[in-house]
Amino acid sequence: MPHNLYLHSSIAQTRRFDQSDQGKREAIRFGTIDTAIALMAAFFINAAILILAATFHRAGYTDVSEIQDAYQLLTPVLGSALASVLFAIALLASGHMSAVTGTLAGQIVMEGFLRRQFSPVLRRLATRALAILPAVGVTIAYGETGAGQLLVLSQVVLSLQLSFAVVPLLIFTSDRRIMGSFANPRWIKAGGGCAAGAIAIINGWLVWQTLT
Repeated sequence: MPHNLYLHSSIAQTRRFDQSDQGKREAIRFGTIDTAIALMAAFFINAAILILAATFHRAGYTDVSEIQDAYQLLTPVLGSALASVLFAIALLASGHMSAVTGTLAGQIVMEGFLRRQFSPVLRRLATRALAILPAVGVTIAYGETGAGQLLVLSQVVLSLQLSFAVVPLLIFTSDRRIMGSFANPRWIKAGGGCAAGAIAIINGWLVWQTLT
């Protein structure tokens, strides 16, 4: 998620640590551990999604393409009504966390890039309204299918925006005028450049495939 790059950078700046080089290296080490734990958690969540999809496929349900289909098939496939309840709770939790991180990232962008500050209540109302109104409108106009397509579209847009967050991040953290002795070494520059290039190429291929 590109906005989480801004959010994590801002959170890292709020931590208290010794401003000496040793203190900064220790802060970077703990920040790296924090990021690794978060990414591992995301890895296991995505693995669980793939396992769930494989369960459907093995049971012969190869046409499952919507979230509501998954909800309806969980109980008969897995043989427990609790599976559907847990799936609903997981969706509610993930939606809530997405709203929270999106709101916090929006606050950081507004205060950092645009230098505008709003009250927390007004900010939350505005960001939640901007997120909810399109979803409600599409659901009313096109039903559950439209909502599912809107969800997929939002993920595509986030993927396309990822390069615009990763490339500047790599450039800034590799600049010795900004980072000093903490600038990225060559192997991180090479690995980050390959990753950023791969993301841009894959997104370009996706756009080309969609348009043609």
